[in-house]
Amino acid sequence: MIIVSFAKFPNFLASKEIPFIFTLQHYREVIGTHDLHVMNYFKNSLIVAVVVTVLAVTIASVAAYAVSRIKFRGKVFIIIGILAVSMFPQISIVGYLFKLMTKIGWINTYQALIFPYTAWVMPISLWILVSYFSQLPIDLDEAAMLDGATRMQTLIKVIIPLAAPGVFSTSLLVFISAFNEFMFALLLTSDYHARTIPVGIALFEGLHGEIPWGQIMATSAIASIPLVILTLIFQRYIVQGLTAGAIKG
Repeated sequence: MIIVSFAKFPNFLASKEIPFIFTLQHYREVIGTHDLHVMNYFKNSLIVAVVVTVLAVTIASVAAYAVSRIKFRGKVFIIIGILAVSMFPQISIVGYLFKLMTKIGWINTYQALIFPYTAWVMPISLWILVSYFSQLPIDLDEAAMLDGATRMQTLIKVIIPLAAPGVFSTSLLVFISAFNEFMFALLLTSDYHARTIPVGIALFEGLHGEIPWGQIMATSAIASIPLVILTLIFQRYIVQGLTAGAIKG
């Protein structure tokens, strides 16, 4: 992908007679050509992914704390039920989702993607955080509450700092899922005002009447930058978080 994005003739791999000539032309075109809206797609993806990550991790943290700390009837069935719902394929609900968004006038808006994405990533967020929170001794909660802390204060000031690797790994997985999601974005957006970059890349063919491989690869490379940076920064936390969840079970 990277090599093709820097090649003047993207089909140089197809024949030995076509030379590889280094160029930044494709990057200049996708960034500088306003009609391609690549930077709009990139901005939309970042906004949607960041908001979804904040919402999903916040809600999942509170839910995971309740499930791992508070005794109530049906707790196991709730967890299993959430896991079962997550197994529904996207294609089975996208039609109903499109009708709902059309009815309330949310087609081609950020919220049309944010709320479905948040619900979509909630099961995996909850499962990872429940696994991680369950490993922390409940004595920590009791000590905090003896000092006068409420349940929410205990979660924010005691549990989440200790479970930082699990929270980081969950946040990164949610961000990657929301940033790369395609089907909902394809059906719930109609132009560059809310369309995300995976859909923008897929529709390059329609814009030009041919497959502009150089521009597609350059756009894909640009879209990979935030994911690569986040993975490099938080890879240690990701391994710790996922390994801890796997051990617990």
